[in-house]
Amino acid sequence: MTKELALMRNIGISAHIDSGKTTLSERILFYCNRIHAIHEVHGKDGVGATMDSMDLERERGITIESAATSVSWKNHEINLIDTPGHVDFTIEVERSLRVLDGAILVLCSVGGVQSQSITVDRQMNRYKVPRIAFINKCDRTGANPYRVVDQLREKLFLNAVLMEIPIGLEDHLQGVVDLLRMKAVYFDGPNGEILREEEVPQELMGEALSRREELLDKASAFDDDMMELLLEGEDVPVEMVEKAIRRGTLSLQLCPVFLGSAHKNKGIQPLLDGVVKFLPDPTEVTNRALDMDNNESEVILRSDPAEPTVALAFKLTDGQYGQLTYIRVYQGHIRKGDELVNTRTRRRLRIGRLVKMHASEMEDISEAGCGDIAALFGIDCASGDTFCAPGLNYAMTSSYVPTPVISLAITPKDKKSADNMAKALNRFTKEDPTFQTYVDPESNQTIIKGMGELHLDVYVERMRREYKAEVEVGMPQVAYREAITRRAEFNYTHKKQTGGSGQFARVAGYIEPFTPGPEDEDREYRFVNEVKGGTIPTEFIPSCDKGFRTAMKKGPQLGFPIVGVVCCVNDGAWHPVDSSDMAFQTAALNAFREAFAQAGPAILEPIMKVEVESPSEFQGAIFGSINQRRGIIVSSTEDHSNCTIDAEVPLSEMFGYSTVLRSMSQGKAEFTMELDHYAKAPQSVSEQLKKEYEEKNKGK
Repeated sequence: MTKELALMRNIGISAHIDSGKTTLSERILFYCNRIHAIHEVHGKDGVGATMDSMDLERERGITIESAATSVSWKNHEINLIDTPGHVDFTIEVERSLRVLDGAILVLCSVGGVQSQSITVDRQMNRYKVPRIAFINKCDRTGANPYRVVDQLREKLFLNAVLMEIPIGLEDHLQGVVDLLRMKAVYFDGPNGEILREEEVPQELMGEALSRREELLDKASAFDDDMMELLLEGEDVPVEMVEKAIRRGTLSLQLCPVFLGSAHKNKGIQPLLDGVVKFLPDPTEVTNRALDMDNNESEVILRSDPAEPTVALAFKLTDGQYGQLTYIRVYQGHIRKGDELVNTRTRRRLRIGRLVKMHASEMEDISEAGCGDIAALFGIDCASGDTFCAPGLNYAMTSSYVPTPVISLAITPKDKKSADNMAKALNRFTKEDPTFQTYVDPESNQTIIKGMGELHLDVYVERMRREYKAEVEVGMPQVAYREAITRRAEFNYTHKKQTGGSGQFARVAGYIEPFTPGPEDEDREYRFVNEVKGGTIPTEFIPSCDKGFRTAMKKGPQLGFPIVGVVCCVNDGAWHPVDSSDMAFQTAALNAFREAFAQAGPAILEPIMKVEVESPSEFQGAIFGSINQRRGIIVSSTEDHSNCTIDAEVPLSEMFGYSTVLRSMSQGKAEFTMELDHYAKAPQSVSEQLKKEYEEKNKGK
């Protein structure tokens, strides 16, 4: 059973929160005959969207977990993943984009390019994912797709080109003009399923011709023959233009833009045609793995079913039948009963049940071929593991995991809740790398860490619902960091004499602030060895490095990690009998602590990029609320009766802001935030934090 790989597409739908991703997915499922009735995200029928299968998602009207499904459109098989828009669930977008070949970037025709659109675009660039854009909600008051196209060029630096123009806007949206074939397309029938083609309305002819000229001009940059035809004033065949656009899209140098309204069932079928025509099939994407037996050298994987199997586990969920592992097959194929090897653990595993997912429903399959996205049951692995055919030892690079910025203490109410909480935490940390948990050795409390208040909220709620674990939640804590501001020397001798051989080590050198260069893999720390003449034997140099790293795990001011330090060792002394790995580790640890006190220690706090969207009448009050919170307003743009305010605000000042914002704006304003950078905390804040830390540790 070899499928035609050229007829396959793996695509994701990503966007800023509330741009209409899940509504769009629902329409795609309907037009591809996957579902026979359309349900809405905030469903009045009590059903909710197909792709939002979790109760919490339906209640809140947001997507929390990415959902996978596959549909068929014009003989092409499309594997589709609907991802969350909330920045708190950014890992779901990261790992979906890691395994996808193409993406649809959804934008709101009123909101345009918003903060999360920029983050998603950055993630697409990280994994080199070709994209087409879909400007949704053209039926909304204030819709302006042309402004959104300009923003795509200015804010995301995309070479955006319109494939269609709207026929009417806001509540007069009737259809679209296809600029390639110069036809007006209308969407008839109760659900827009009947396409009717007409001539382009006379009043739109001028606009359509000038936009078509722009389209041909941009496409001709990717096809010399087409450019020649244009220069000679000849007509260019539509197929030739489509090939040129495809070439530009695959090289990430062109972004075709479609438009419509998912809610009003307009413009979806041409978008699906665009997916098939312009996004890559699995053979057109270069996938690389590292050969672990050959010094981690890069290997190009081939989308060939006859080659030995390589697959990546990109997401885990716990279903009613146990752990479900989502995989993407990059090379070879997987059949029931096959034996594979987990590269990380070197353990062999046998494929039992193999399924294809449709949101929360599943369909058993006997084989998953190249480029397929499938799921396996009962396999013990972690997110990001690579499965290979026996004899291969390849590892695929896993997705980028952002650092959690907020933590909460949780306490179970009784013994039964404690057991259930442990089960829940074990599952959630396995499923979501940005959700972390540990027991604080000082207070003995269980601490959970995540990407934001909503992120942790959702997990606490899921503990209560899915595991019947009643927990009490403490105050949110901010993930501070400690740093140094100047250079400081150290010269420390560690001596310990007990019966028998003692411990002796001397290390000397300096620490200084670290500005990472592009070649630095570790962005927080650099170790420099300048020891001459063997004053510290070579075998003890790594021990010094280890000692410094241990010292940086917990700073003396607040007990948070120390970042941004160069540690240089340039001298020392040793003893043939008493020197050991442990002695040099201890010496380096104490030398670092001694120098840290002299190096102008500082406290760094996380600064969040905050975007507030609100009716213009509340702009003044919002400015005031941001200034009160030590925020800096970066920019403010007004459009019709709405305004968008971009600001940078310390995370510690943002707790409970959603309630304040709601009451200030009669519930009409909303905000999103994500980590932007770490910056030095003001003196008064630092002093307060140190005081609280000292009081907390007084009795210990």
